Amino acid sequence: TNILEPLCFPESPAGGGGGGAAGAEPLLCLLCAESVGPRDRDVLLRHVLLQHRLVIADVKLIADLPKYLLYWKGRFLEQPLTDFCSVIKTNSTGPVEKQEEYFLLCDILPEDRLLREKLQQKRLEEILEQQQKERDDSSFQRLCMFCSEEFTGNRSSLLNHMAREHSFSIGLPDNIVYCNEFLDALQSKLDNLQCLYCEKTFRDKTTLKDHMRKKAHRRINAGNREYDRFYVINYLELGKTWEEVQSEDDRDLVDDEDDDWSDWRAHPVCAVCLFCDQQSETMDKIYTHMQEAHGFDLHRLRTDLNLKFYQQVKLVNFIRREIHQSRCYGCQERFGCRAEVLEHIVAAGHVMKLPETSAWDQPQYYFPTYENDALLCTLTDSDGESGGTDRSEDVPVIAEDISNLHTLKQTSVLKQLLRNRSSCS
Repeated sequence: TNILEPLCFPESPAGGGGGGAAGAEPLLCLLCAESVGPRDRDVLLRHVLLQHRLVIADVKLIADLPKYLLYWKGRFLEQPLTDFCSVIKTNSTGPVEKQEEYFLLCDILPEDRLLREKLQQKRLEEILEQQQKERDDSSFQRLCMFCSEEFTGNRSSLLNHMAREHSFSIGLPDNIVYCNEFLDALQSKLDNLQCLYCEKTFRDKTTLKDHMRKKAHRRINAGNREYDRFYVINYLELGKTWEEVQSEDDRDLVDDEDDDWSDWRAHPVCAVCLFCDQQSETMDKIYTHMQEAHGFDLHRLRTDLNLKFYQQVKLVNFIRREIHQSRCYGCQERFGCRAEVLEHIVAAGHVMKLPETSAWDQPQYYFPTYENDALLCTLTDSDGESGGTDRSEDVPVIAEDISNLHTLKQTSVLKQLLRNRSSCS
């Protein structure tokens, strides 16, 4: 049975595919009528292994285990198990009567790989939608965990307060999802007199407070996998946590022995016009240029259509991609070159004409058409300038060590999936 050791069950159910935003769907056996509750994943996997000799590889990487099991349950009714699974023989060198066959279902099978990627993409869409709801939520109300001061309005006010006043940062507000659940988990640890970093338990609150202050333990334990689901970055890369991606970046840095930065010069970031090669070091100038030279008013579109932050990102990426492909974004007519499509857009009055929202409000446009597109950095929420108050003054810069997103996007299976999806549409 040694051959099965690399496929052992994950120790923590919280880190599995059934965690996070998954509902209360039961987990169905793929080969019989057996079913268990959503929290009894290991019970089902043990049943599948012992009763049916079936092993599902990398279960913890499956974004939606109930739907995954339901899909394969249907496929196994249509075709035999051996059409999809690799066959593993134990004691292969021994007598035939002592050999046992086990079946391995894994993403080496293209159908399984595609299913996992689709479930991951759907989960990403749900997470980004949830994050947007939390960004817009003005009904947030909670006490600070350290000084009991009450905060209402937006979650960022509390998170920034804890970072500024108590040197306790769980990250930038826009990198966090399921914020209330996250804070509940942290508060529960403190209520149980448990240190948030080393997770040791103390006899009273005073001792715990002194310990966290003296040991500089006012931070969370990055090795605790139950926190992974509260960070958006963990949903971007199939099967990788932010810590794993960060370790890859660190290895790249170790190889770079040139530590002399004496000749380093900062280069200003230039924003590029959506329609021509005009560049500007100030965003006001590039917006003015697009408005005066091309008649395109992004601020007006944002206000008229009440575009949220991620919708603006997708719209900019959509327009850039359409023009790059010499296609009018207003009517979808294709031309021979970029100059022709730009001439048509102006002549036909399509500069401010957008297609149906469904044409551009798609997950594939979360990713930039052009790398380092500085125009994306200037986008704000539709109500960001209309509330009469400047919330930016209340948002401190919090040091946070995050991964190289360029590397993440280059290696992400989602990038390939979205590319395939785009080419098929």
